[in-house]
Amino acid sequence: MSEALAGKVAFVTGAGAGIGQACARMLAQEGATLVLADRRGDRVEQLRAELDAQGTKAHALTLDVTDEAADRAAVEQAVATTGRLDVLVNCAGMMLLAPVREADTREWTAMININVLGLMYLTHAALPHLLETQGTVVQMSSIAGRVVGKGASGYYASKFAVNGFSEGLRQEVTELGVRVVVIEPGTTQTELRDHITHAESRAAIEARVATYRQLQPEDVAAAVRYAVTAPAHVAVNEILIRPTDMV
Repeated sequence: MSEALAGKVAFVTGAGAGIGQACARMLAQEGATLVLADRRGDRVEQLRAELDAQGTKAHALTLDVTDEAADRAAVEQAVATTGRLDVLVNCAGMMLLAPVREADTREWTAMININVLGLMYLTHAALPHLLETQGTVVQMSSIAGRVVGKGASGYYASKFAVNGFSEGLRQEVTELGVRVVVIEPGTTQTELRDHITHAESRAAIEARVATYRQLQPEDVAAAVRYAVTAPAHVAVNEILIRPTDMV
């Protein structure tokens, strides 16, 4: 186990699966104390037990990031329990794809609430503590925050919003010692696509990704590791990571 983050506390949302879970394990390997948050409390409790057995101090919270009051309470509980907050990793997210003319607009609302507002609420709640520790905010965006294609306008909109919010935040806090990191993965093998309800969109993306090697959650976590363990005077603000085979 490395000691790069020894004595530091990291709060990870979406820690119940996929990239969030991989990031939590990576941060534990670097010596951090973990606060694991996910709406699926059983999953983060299982991860907490796993990390505890490996010698990592970890705390599990059931959290719906779309609930602003709950987000603030979760951050305050985490700081009260651990004494500080050094790293926030906003991994909670949702990807629901459909052409605009066929979209269920309730899915747009769900994505904005989770991908954008949940991330913003938690960042706002955590920021006073991160200013105290001169910590790091990691925002899990997507290649969809850079490059637009047809058939997923709602999702693209949510990720462009993440990038815009994060760059504005970076300009506000960088001279105060807080680093803001945006991670933009390409296609990653997680359960995210399982939530797509539009049959044609789901079939299309499954057919496309079957033609190349996908990223694994651990690949994305490795990018996060690079950013959060960089020396304090180094700000890694944006990392685009995609499969070699992805055009």
